[in-house]
Amino acid sequence: MGNRNEDKRIAVLASGGDSPGMNAALRAAVRAALWEHYQVFGIQNGYEGLLLNDIRELTSRDMGLIINQGGTVLGTARSAQFQTREGLQKAAAILNEHRIDALCVVGGDGSFRGLMALSEFYKGQVVGIPGTIDNDIPGTEYTIGFDTAVQTAVEAIDKLRDTALSHGRIFFVEVMGRKSGQIALSVALASGAEDVLIPEERPDIEAVVTRLTKGRDRGKRFAIVVVAEGATLDAAHPVESPAFQLAEIIGKQIGQHIRVSVLGHIQRGGRPTSFDRVWGSRTGDAAIRFIKQGLTG
Repeated sequence: MGNRNEDKRIAVLASGGDSPGMNAALRAAVRAALWEHYQVFGIQNGYEGLLLNDIRELTSRDMGLIINQGGTVLGTARSAQFQTREGLQKAAAILNEHRIDALCVVGGDGSFRGLMALSEFYKGQVVGIPGTIDNDIPGTEYTIGFDTAVQTAVEAIDKLRDTALSHGRIFFVEVMGRKSGQIALSVALASGAEDVLIPEERPDIEAVVTRLTKGRDRGKRFAIVVVAEGATLDAAHPVESPAFQLAEIIGKQIGQHIRVSVLGHIQRGGRPTSFDRVWGSRTGDAAIRFIKQGLTG
């Protein structure tokens, strides 16, 4: 192929919340870049690591044995300093010091906003790879980690269903997703839940009460209701865990104690499904093709 691109230097980092499949994306991006004879640098611990100048050159071997691992081998972290003008200027200066021509970021909505803010001071190319379990990035039908997160939640509900059936109980299961109901909706469909409450619609308490009551009257011993963490009765005053609030309100109306299970961060961990490994690989490769074509933003 020749070494016509050997002077091109790109950096990759993971930012924000981790999601299964991020490693597949990083692996593909690094190896695709090396195939183009670019020099590749990894930035440890997201934008915070960039501000600490924690940057090292990567080889193909550095990306070995990671496609099946959850999390991110480069680490990720939130950075308050990066959200300031001074922090953005410092980050741009460090990238320029290392002569980085393009920065590739795997992350979600906040990570992309940070990348666009950085582009006001950093004049190299910037490309984002959508990696978040929330599946809430405009411009793509799918984000890395969503499939694994849904699978993890469905497996948990399958286990809860055994207990709910044995004891004749109602369970409200809270899943992640921030302000998006994508995980909750998919989990509810895949697990055969009685109802689902999502941020995109104000919870209809009366409808849930009616559905649960009718099911009990028909002799149904148990019920599963999936609640998105962003579902709320009052958008101006969101609560930390809506499942507990909604369970208390609805439980009083149906005259039955409702058990609550918050699945939490287990949805962000674990081995990525084959779908997330393939999708991560495809998007990682696509990022390098965008860089090769001179695209940015």
